[in-house]
Amino acid sequence: MKTLGVTGGIGSGKTTVCGFLEEKGARVFYADIEAKRLMQDDASVRAEISETFGDAVYTDDGALNRAVLAEQVFGDADRLEQLNAIVHPRVFESFAAARERAVEEEVDLLVHEAALLFEAGGDAHVDVTAAVVAPDEARVARVAERDDVAPEKVRARMEHQLPQGELRRRADHVLENDGSLEDLRQKSVELYWTVVES
Repeated sequence: MKTLGVTGGIGSGKTTVCGFLEEKGARVFYADIEAKRLMQDDASVRAEISETFGDAVYTDDGALNRAVLAEQVFGDADRLEQLNAIVHPRVFESFAAARERAVEEEVDLLVHEAALLFEAGGDAHVDVTAAVVAPDEARVARVAERDDVAPEKVRARMEHQLPQGELRRRADHVLENDGSLEDLRQKSVELYWTVVES
């Protein structure tokens, strides 16, 4: 079995690529979804977050108060690092468990999808990496429509992510999402076979 890390900036199309890989039979581990699940459901993660950021980060009914947490970490690199130090190691533990299951179930390709693959050190946990990149204006338009937010807000979020040039430099494979959906599907299929047969 092979493991592939897939990343890309906001609006690049990385989730779409993962969907195409799933169509080919790959299993996809969505790191961001797992991180949210851990912060909500894992007792030890909840305890550490409460201890570090205060009890107000969880509401009276036990839900994570994302607004309160975001207020503390947004724009504060040290606080964000504290949060990541709690969550990222647990996400990697979950991925290791997913890898064991995938091996047992004879899955050909396990994909680790993460917006912060390189920043979090996720690339060390997979065999190869792929970055999905797209023209900035297309990304802004896509996210503005999808999330119903102003283009300036999308650009502000993009500024907090690795530049696409850096993603191109660090990834083993680069998928240029600059054509039709069918083009992207074809590139995803080629990526699948390249990794599985390598």
